[in-house]
Amino acid sequence: MAEHNLDALVIGGGPGGYTAAIRLSQLGFEVGIAERDELGGVCLNWGCIPTKSLLHTADVMREVRSAHELGLELGEPSFDLEKVVQRSRDVAGQLSGGISHLMRKNKIAVFRGDAKFESKNIVHVGNETVIADNVILATGAAPRNLPDIKIDGDRIWDARTAMTPAFMPRRLLIIGAGAIGVEFASFYATMGAEVTLVEMMDQILPTEDTEIAELAQASFEKSGIRVLTDTAVEGLKKGKSGLTAAIAGKSQSFDAAILSVGVSGNVDGLGLVELGVSIERNFIVVDEGQRTSVPGVFAIGDVTGAPCL
Repeated sequence: MAEHNLDALVIGGGPGGYTAAIRLSQLGFEVGIAERDELGGVCLNWGCIPTKSLLHTADVMREVRSAHELGLELGEPSFDLEKVVQRSRDVAGQLSGGISHLMRKNKIAVFRGDAKFESKNIVHVGNETVIADNVILATGAAPRNLPDIKIDGDRIWDARTAMTPAFMPRRLLIIGAGAIGVEFASFYATMGAEVTLVEMMDQILPTEDTEIAELAQASFEKSGIRVLTDTAVEGLKKGKSGLTAAIAGKSQSFDAAILSVGVSGNVDGLGLVELGVSIERNFIVVDEGQRTSVPGVFAIGDVTGAPCL
């Protein structure tokens, strides 16, 4: 097992992690970054960036449908779902490759694999051991499940599955109307799905101003999206050919459902509890300087809680 001595190790190669590593390197520190998946994190690979590619496709669909207003007779557009998804993946892949280039350019060592603390200065990453004076946790967050509704990747999707669907659902249920939920509602509705968007709070986009939420809801409803606020999905059962949801006391059928009810910090499997890092509600507790309860161990980004990227 190879050993590496560094000034700092960053665990997590997302927007918080890789920018921290680059800045530390620019300041003259010897830095490494540990990543178990693709560099760039969820935002670049499975969130902000690829969803914008999907939404761009939807925007073009809307433009083509309204082309008659400009005197152009193009007819109803069709689409190849596999190619729509592949373009989104290609965009993410190209940008992730750019992050790898930045790591090489800034002489940052990249360690691939799951990270786990042996002590506050010793971290095992895959088959390698890193001894670092300081460690920055930038492990991000993952989608939450609901107690009685579990993501299965078949009919009940998280954001990652919703970005790479095996089929285009005719009737789609989206549980949770935050930023992720409304983006998928817009995309799937434009591509032809009958979308029902359900939110437990009294408005969609609960963290936004009421005026913004009301304007957004009016726009979604105009585009054919069914919006239900102050409403809970009381149950979701999977059958041979789809899903049956209990919504406001009524049974309704769907081909698929997207669960977008928030995120939980990626804190498991790192050995944080044994190390003594304080965790509340599955997020790492930090002070105003991003220090954790363990000296020399810092945390940044979504793993520290709201507001999440």
